[in-house]
Amino acid sequence: MGLRINDEIPDLEVETDQGRIKLHEFVGDKWTILFSHPKDFTPVCTTEFGAVARLSEEWKKRDTKVIGVSVDGVEDHKRWKQDIEKAGGAAPDFPIIGDEGLEVSKAFDMLPAEAHLPEGRTPADSATVRAVFIIGPDKQLKLSMTYPMTVGRNFGEVLRALDALQLSVGKGVATPADWQVGQDVVIPATLSDEEAKTKFGDFETVLPYLRMTKAPQ
Repeated sequence: MGLRINDEIPDLEVETDQGRIKLHEFVGDKWTILFSHPKDFTPVCTTEFGAVARLSEEWKKRDTKVIGVSVDGVEDHKRWKQDIEKAGGAAPDFPIIGDEGLEVSKAFDMLPAEAHLPEGRTPADSATVRAVFIIGPDKQLKLSMTYPMTVGRNFGEVLRALDALQLSVGKGVATPADWQVGQDVVIPATLSDEEAKTKFGDFETVLPYLRMTKAPQ
C-alpha cells in the first residue's frame, strides 16, 4: 500500500549532497516539499530544479523547506547542480537525496517493491519517480502529484497548493477551484449557518451546501 493523504511519511535516514539526514528531523516543525526525479543530467528535470531554485525566497516566505530526490548518487548531484545553476540562473540551495538503492522511491510508492535499476539504465527505467509531495509539520503527507517525464511541473501550482493547504489547515476553511491568495474561500459544510456567522462573519450562500466568505487573516 502506498502513502495516502494524512499518512505519516517514513522516517528514513538518507544521504544527500549536503550530508546525512533523517527525514522527520529534516521536516522538523516546517512545511516541506519533496520532489523527485528519475535521473540526473536530464533536460526536463534540469529546468525543474532551476525553477525551484529561483523560488527560494517564496519557499522562505511560507516557512517551507525543499528537498529533492534522484536515483543517482550524491557526487552526481553535486556536479548536476552546476548545470542547474547555469541553465536556471539560480543556485539550488536545497539538498538532493541520493537514492541509488531506491529506498526512498519505494517507501514513497514511486516504484514497485521488486524494482531494480539495470546496468546502463536510462530514465525510462525509473520513469515513475516523477512526483511532488507536500508534507505538513506533523510529518503527514498532505498532497501528492505525479507527472510523466515529458511534462515539466508547474511550480507556480505547487506554490498555490501550498498556500491553500496552509490556509485550510490553519484557518479551518476550504478553497474552491482555481483559488488564488486573497480570493474568497469555502466554509466547511459541517458548520451550521449560525456557527459560520460566529466564526467568519458575513458570508454568501451560493447553494445550501456552498457558502463563500472572505479568507481569514
